[in-house]
Amino acid sequence: QVELVESGGGLVQSGGSLSLSCAASRTDFNLLVMGWFRQHSGKERELVASITPGTSTNYGDAVKGRFTISRDDAKNMVYLQMTSLKPEDTAVYYCNARSVYGDWGRLWGQGTMVTVSA
Repeated sequence: QVELVESGGGLVQSGGSLSLSCAASRTDFNLLVMGWFRQHSGKERELVASITPGTSTNYGDAVKGRFTISRDDAKNMVYLQMTSLKPEDTAVYYCNARSVYGDWGRLWGQGTMVTVSA
């Protein structure tokens, strides 16, 4: 399992930007697929974006063109740059990790809250 610590959330106005960070504690971080998830109040967690070891990225339709996921393997960090934020982006954001052919981890960090005001 990977220990994950998210940070960078906060309150931002609609149309604003915010950058999230996630620190992961695995020596094979560079071999992992990393993902950002979010959970709206009362709803299930959803995958927002993912990035492979080869830095191929994938985005959910709701954030495509507005969010950018990136990674720094030297620092065991994954980032989510969020722009043109909307009130519906308000959620708790989590990162997670999996091997290339594996499932997302069952353990989650504390997440970081993003609130977008109208």
